[in-house]
Amino acid sequence: MSEMGVNINTTAATYASAYSSTKKADSKPEETKDTDKNSSTGAVYEKDSDKKDKDKATYSINKMSAEKRAELVKQMKQDAVNRQNQLVDIVNKTLFGQAKKFTEANDDFWSTMAKGGFSVDAAAKAKAQELISEDGYYGVKQTSQRIFDFASALAGDDVEKMKEMQAAFEKGYKQATKSWGKELPDISKKTHQAVTDLFDDYYNSKKVISTEE
Repeated sequence: MSEMGVNINTTAATYASAYSSTKKADSKPEETKDTDKNSSTGAVYEKDSDKKDKDKATYSINKMSAEKRAELVKQMKQDAVNRQNQLVDIVNKTLFGQAKKFTEANDDFWSTMAKGGFSVDAAAKAKAQELISEDGYYGVKQTSQRIFDFASALAGDDVEKMKEMQAAFEKGYKQATKSWGKELPDISKKTHQAVTDLFDDYYNSKKVISTEE
């Protein structure tokens, strides 16, 4: 009933609820006035009819025509694809940038530059070494955490969506390798392992919570 880990019923109900709320705001302006009056006293009272409407909104997806349901499902699937593509892109760019700084921090890079007639910039080399250090911006720790945090933000603490994000991460890693033109340097391989470990830690934590409940 689902594709790419998308929970159709739950997500569709959310879309339908938002749609229903928007319609009521447009068609019943007098309710806005009531809310404004109540807010001046520091409390907002909800009408019984409003509560019932909100409860019913969850099931409004069932009242949609077949065409509308198909359109909604298509949009939800596309949203999932877009989220994955975002992570693929950020992983590709992040690991490519990391590999570049790693290369700039090595003596071989500057020796090659010197042979080509370029002057060796000691300051640039020192900066690159700082960036790829253990606590540097392009170091394994910060880079892996940055990628995982981005994946988590896109998945919204949903285990199935996190699995999709991990697959997108692997795709991004392959794209970064292709962009680099050869095997990524050791620092990027360590970053790959660190990201994988963060995903594993997340899955394990969810299993623990599920067991306790």
